[in-house]
Amino acid sequence: MIGIIGAMDKEVDDLKNMMTDVSVEIHAGMDFWIGNLSGHELVLVRSGIGKVNAAVAAEALAAYYNVRAIINTGIAGSLDARIDIGDIVLATDAMEHDMDVAGLGYEKGIVPDQETSVYPADEELRKIAKQSCEKVNPDIKVFEGRVVSGDQFISDKATKDNIISTVGGMCTEMEGAAIAHAAWLNKIPYLIIRSISDKADDSASVDYPTLQKIAIEHEVKLIVEMMSKLSKNA
Repeated sequence: MIGIIGAMDKEVDDLKNMMTDVSVEIHAGMDFWIGNLSGHELVLVRSGIGKVNAAVAAEALAAYYNVRAIINTGIAGSLDARIDIGDIVLATDAMEHDMDVAGLGYEKGIVPDQETSVYPADEELRKIAKQSCEKVNPDIKVFEGRVVSGDQFISDKATKDNIISTVGGMCTEMEGAAIAHAAWLNKIPYLIIRSISDKADDSASVDYPTLQKIAIEHEVKLIVEMMSKLSKNA
C-alpha cells in the first residue's frame, strides 16, 4: 500500500474522486481514504497546514497502514530563478529551514543529537515521477533538488535570500521536510513532489489562487500516471 499526503483540499478532492472501492477511517482527527487508483491500493490523507500536521499524518500512515512508501504532493515557492510557475520540483532530499539552534553552536537547519538533518528521498520513486511528469505534462519542466520546509509562508525576498544562503534548496513550503523526517525515522521510502505556484518573493500574492489551481492540475495528472507505473512495478 502506498500512502499519499496531500497539502491542499482541492488536490485531495481531485484524487479522492478518482479512487474506487473507497472506505474512510479517522486517526488523529484526520480522514484517511483507503481505495484504489490506477490499479494500485493506496491510502490518501489531507494533513492540514504546517510541519506538525504533516508529521502526524506521516506517522499515522506508518503506524496504522504500514505503507511501503509515502508520496507527498503540494505546491511551493521557487527558490531558483530557473524554475517557473507551474514547473515541478522532485525532492532529492529535504531539510527544515526554520530549525535554528544557532545559540548552542549549530548551523541553521541542523537537528541536534541526530544522525542527520538532511533526509534523502527515494531515487526509484523520483525516477518514476520524472518519467510520469514528462509524459502527462510535456509543456512544463521538471527539476530535481532539495525541498526545504518551515512553518512560514515565504512571501518576501529577504527571507527567501536568507533561506538560500543557509540551507539552500530549489523550493520552499510548509510540510515536506516534516514528512521526510518522519519517513526517515520509520525507514520508509518517500518522495516530495512540488508544483511551483509562486516565486516566494514580494510577488508571491499576485493572482495566487489562479496560479495555485494550475499548479495542482499539473500535479494531479502526475500522481495518477505515477500510480499507474507503480502498479506495474509492484
